[in-house]
Amino acid sequence: MNSVEPLAGAAESAAEAALPVADGRATRWEEHNTQRRRALVESAVKAIREHGPGIGMDEIAAASGTSKTVLYRHFGDKAGLYQAVIDSVHDFILRKLPLEETEHMDPAQLVATLADAYLAVVERDRNLYFFVASRPTGDTPTSDPVGSITTRIGNQVSESMRAWLRREGLSEEPANIWAHGAVGFIWAVADRWIITNLRRPRAEVVAYINQFFIPAFSAQTADWSLSDTGARNEHAATLDRSLTDTGARNEHAEPT
Repeated sequence: MNSVEPLAGAAESAAEAALPVADGRATRWEEHNTQRRRALVESAVKAIREHGPGIGMDEIAAASGTSKTVLYRHFGDKAGLYQAVIDSVHDFILRKLPLEETEHMDPAQLVATLADAYLAVVERDRNLYFFVASRPTGDTPTSDPVGSITTRIGNQVSESMRAWLRREGLSEEPANIWAHGAVGFIWAVADRWIITNLRRPRAEVVAYINQFFIPAFSAQTADWSLSDTGARNEHAATLDRSLTDTGARNEHAEPT
């Protein structure tokens, strides 16, 4: 470790405070800090991949060629570094998912493509996945690592499904529910898959996901578009009556 770095950091902080904003030097110093933070996050991600999700701040600092003091100066505490890492990981995941290509796919093809791409990321970066999933406790609040990324992906998938429904002349209403439901399902499957140590081949898992969704999409689009409010209400009432009748039958059924 470099023992001079904390002293240099203190000098840099003092120099930053003394800089006038108007001459542009403060802006350059801010850009320098941003680049330094980015480099530290990249080093942290590399260290997590190599040493596993239980890595500590001392090990991250050593892998980054710096000290814990410098990490704390840039990120505040471990929760601050964790937040910076998950932001970086989320951006990485979004770059790896072919979301721009999905606008021209039908829903079943879109889900299969998305599932395969997401599972490939999980398969490659298990240590990083477990680190992101192990949300730290403490006083510093951090964003939900699952909710934030699945929402971002779901919103983009929703736009792709909406475009497909529009091309098919169907109601766009299901797009948001389909998209966020599919993304949540894929995340849950991926989480279980990695917990079971990738017991099944990725292609097989994707095939099962596809097998689950294809009939649902076919049924929704082949029979009716649900574009008419009256038709939707009538269908909902029919479904409600069916569930009520089923409940009554089950209530009176003899125990097996």
